Amino acid sequence: MKTAIIFDCEFLCLEGSQRRFWCAAHDPDPVIAQVGAVKLGLGEFPLLGTHRAYVQPIDRFGRGYALDPFFTQLTGITEETLETEGVGLAEALADIDRFSDGARFWSWGKDELNMVAISCYVAGIPVSIPANRFDNAVKLLLAAGMPIEDLARTPSNKLADYYGVDHVPLRAHDALDDALSLTYTLQHLLKSEKLQADVFECL
Repeated sequence: MKTAIIFDCEFLCLEGSQRRFWCAAHDPDPVIAQVGAVKLGLGEFPLLGTHRAYVQPIDRFGRGYALDPFFTQLTGITEETLETEGVGLAEALADIDRFSDGARFWSWGKDELNMVAISCYVAGIPVSIPANRFDNAVKLLLAAGMPIEDLARTPSNKLADYYGVDHVPLRAHDALDDALSLTYTLQHLLKSEKLQADVFECL
């Protein structure tokens, strides 16, 4: 069965980092601390599995980043979580690549720039997953007819609610839960034939 991997990342920030484009002197590099992914079948559109990993974020000199309280409040990720469950970036990327089994990765935007390009550059390790394995799920919602103005103002964690999809409670800014919100939306659009499975191959 053909599959697609829907993923999301949480990357370091302080309050206001986004509007400053992470360019203030005190802003951390936007390296990832968590990645979540869902495997979606493109036949009858089942959810075939989920993956969540915590990543120990390091700075340009190989030192561990201390988490800002704003980031912990936003994501629920704590220092203790990273100490007990966190893995190195190379291991996290290898694990999600194995989970994907070669399928294309889709995120709401371009999370791969933080997951792979920035994080690998800062950590000083080779990029292990090439850019052509990733694509932007916004294209899929455009193909399904979501208005551009709604695309611009709807974050991934609100997509399932936007389409009125029933789902278990999800925590915003948890990488797996945000990936699930997008996956539930795509599953709904595929089952209702507002989106065709072949779009995943031809965009």
